[in-house]
Amino acid sequence: MELLELFLKSIFIDNMIFATFLGMCSYLAVSKKVSTAVGLGAAVIFVLAITIPLNWLLDQYLLKDGALAWLGPEYAEYDLSFLTFILFIATIATMVQLVEIIVEKFAPDLYNSLGIFLPLIAVNCAILGGALFMQQKEFPTITHATVYGIGSGIGWFLAILAIAAIREKIRYSNIPAPLRGIGITFIITGLMAIGFNSFGGMLTGGDGKAKSQGEEKTAVVKVDNTLEVAENTNTKISKK
Repeated sequence: MELLELFLKSIFIDNMIFATFLGMCSYLAVSKKVSTAVGLGAAVIFVLAITIPLNWLLDQYLLKDGALAWLGPEYAEYDLSFLTFILFIATIATMVQLVEIIVEKFAPDLYNSLGIFLPLIAVNCAILGGALFMQQKEFPTITHATVYGIGSGIGWFLAILAIAAIREKIRYSNIPAPLRGIGITFIITGLMAIGFNSFGGMLTGGDGKAKSQGEEKTAVVKVDNTLEVAENTNTKISKK
C-alpha cells in the first residue's frame, strides 16, 4: 500500500511539470506533435527509472556522511556529499548517452524529430530534480527509489502527452492573436496543474475519514468509561 501511494503521488500530486515546473523547456519545445512527445516521454521514463535507483545507491554507500563505513571503521568519518552534483549528473549523462544510441539505432525517424532535445535530457532539470528529491525524501530502500523514479517519469510523460494532444487540437481553433503559441500553452498548463493537484484527495481522503472514525470511537469509549465510573460512584454512595 505504501509503494502504491508513493507511485500515485509521484504521478499526480508531485508531478514534475505541474507541481514543481521542472523540465519545462523540453515540455514546451517538443509538445507540438504527439508522436515526438511520446518518444521523448518514453526516454524520460527510462532515464528516471534507471538513474534514480543508481543515484540512491551512490547516496547510500558513497556520498552520505558515514556512508563509507562498509569499507571499515576508519572510513566512517568521511563525508563525500560535496560530490553529489558531479556524480548524479555523471550517472544521468551516461544513461542519456545510452538512450541516444538506442533511439538512433532502432528509431532514426524519432531521433531526427527529437533533434537536440534528446541529448539535452542530460541537463533536463526534471531528471536531476528527481535525483535530488529522492535524496531529500530519504527513501529507506532501493525499491522505494525505483517506484518513485518510474512514477515521476510516467507523470512527466502524461504531462507532455496531454499538452501535445491539446496543442494539436487547438491548432485549428480560433484563439486570440496575443495568446497563440506559448501564451495559450501556459494557460492550459496552469489549468492542467490544478486538475492534477485535485487528485490529492484520492490519497488523503481515506486517511482523513479513518482518522475521524478513530477519534469518534475514542470519544465514545471515553464517554462510556466516564458513565461507568459515575454509576460505580453512585452505587457506593447509595450503599453507604
